[in-house]
Amino acid sequence: MMATSAAPSASVPVAAASLCGYEEQRAHLDARVGIALAMGGVAKLAKRRATGHLNARERIEHLVDAGSFSETGMLAVSVMAADRQSSPADAKITGTGRIEGRRVAVVSNDMTVMGASSSAINIRKIARLKETATRNGMPLVFLGESSGSRVPDSLGAEAMASAGQDPQQYCRRREIPWVSAVLGPCLGSSTWYTCLSDFVVMRKGAFLAVSSARVTSLAIGEAVDPEELGGWKLHADQTGLVDVIVNSDEEALAAIRRFLSYLPSHAGARPPSLPAEEAIAPDPDKLLELVPSARSKTYDMRKVIAGIVDEGSFFNLKDRFGRAAVTGLARLNGESVGIVASNPMFKGGAMDPEACRKVTSFLVMCDSFNIPILFLVDTPGFLVGIEGERKAAPAHIMNMIHAVQLCSVPKLSVILRKSYGQAYINMGGGRNSDEVAAWTSADTSFMDPQIGVSVLHGIKREDDPERFDQLKTELSRDTSAYALAGAFGVQVVIAPQQTRGWLIEAMATHRRERNGGIGEHDMRSWPTYI
Repeated sequence: MMATSAAPSASVPVAAASLCGYEEQRAHLDARVGIALAMGGVAKLAKRRATGHLNARERIEHLVDAGSFSETGMLAVSVMAADRQSSPADAKITGTGRIEGRRVAVVSNDMTVMGASSSAINIRKIARLKETATRNGMPLVFLGESSGSRVPDSLGAEAMASAGQDPQQYCRRREIPWVSAVLGPCLGSSTWYTCLSDFVVMRKGAFLAVSSARVTSLAIGEAVDPEELGGWKLHADQTGLVDVIVNSDEEALAAIRRFLSYLPSHAGARPPSLPAEEAIAPDPDKLLELVPSARSKTYDMRKVIAGIVDEGSFFNLKDRFGRAAVTGLARLNGESVGIVASNPMFKGGAMDPEACRKVTSFLVMCDSFNIPILFLVDTPGFLVGIEGERKAAPAHIMNMIHAVQLCSVPKLSVILRKSYGQAYINMGGGRNSDEVAAWTSADTSFMDPQIGVSVLHGIKREDDPERFDQLKTELSRDTSAYALAGAFGVQVVIAPQQTRGWLIEAMATHRRERNGGIGEHDMRSWPTYI
């Protein structure tokens, strides 16, 4: 006799039984999601809140447009069985959202879970997000804060054998912009991704280094000050790893939003533009007040930049590093532009190795993402001396001109007062820009005529003032803007008040319309830190 299925209970309809099963499953899902959203728990979150710093999820909420974040890997946990109940999202929150309507990918490290340490699972999460961002053309944002590699997971030969399975993990081709925020202790992958990023913002009190002060102290056998090892002053003033310093998490996230507003979402697109009718032009006559006609007097080039570009649009980068040069993003008649300028306020505008490094890395970023370059020039040349030679000044000078000549984006150069020697070429002189303009006050030569007198004739002003001035006048005879224009070294001589108008028209002329405004990107794999 064939067996038959038992008939369902008369008191529980089949549909109701299925629904009950789904409700249980949904409740189970909601419970797991709740665990992930609770991060390290009430106590740890309260302790963090007391410090005034945002937690990992709050940072994402402040960064992206409201309600736009879609998380991936929320239910991931540690690969180690013993840690699976205490590792919600495996310490790193990943997903995509929107900033001003444009999609971005975000990694936010959760210090309340196992110190946001790196592990096999969260490394997979980041790798998948990187692939998604690159394939679909969206910027990648790292909100960094991590204790480094997870111990003991990373100890032993077996753990090392599993490392480096992605041979492209730390390879940059600048297909999309990378942005990093240093918002606490950053060790391990948080440090590595920061050093590979196109823009880095650091909160005061945060820390960035290869190893913690404690580990470093044990390794070298002496006490180590965390601020000296990896504090904000070190990276803003000496290493140049950080572009902008802020006082709070909120300021850092606002800086990221602002930086990305100047860049395209990927290397195959033009930067976003604003309506030209919304651009507010500064008063051009103020340039006459900002730049003294006497070449011996200094002034702040940052104020001059603000007096040329759209009002309120200048975003200064690495302001405390390589201060003889200014680099930053701005808008000109609504269009994104990159600014490279010498600054007579520091070292008389003489370019040193730090300034060359700063300019080089900025040029690489602009060329990779199709941002036109504007040079504003007032420099006596490159700073010479023993210290510069010890810092490999010739190599940095050549790196810089190499970058200038590889740039395929539009380049315009304006000589304000002086441009001498090799710096004339490095700052876009000759055919190194699409067009060059000179103010009526411009002066160009192989070297400053005052120095030239001493080199050629072996006398100083104090030796024979009258003879010195006579020789200086002779050397200055053919160095004017008009002499340069006569030799077609510049395409136009302009009054200071005409600068903005000339730049707008020249930029419109050199938009690379045949290529859709997209450059050749020959420097897309150039190291971020030179």
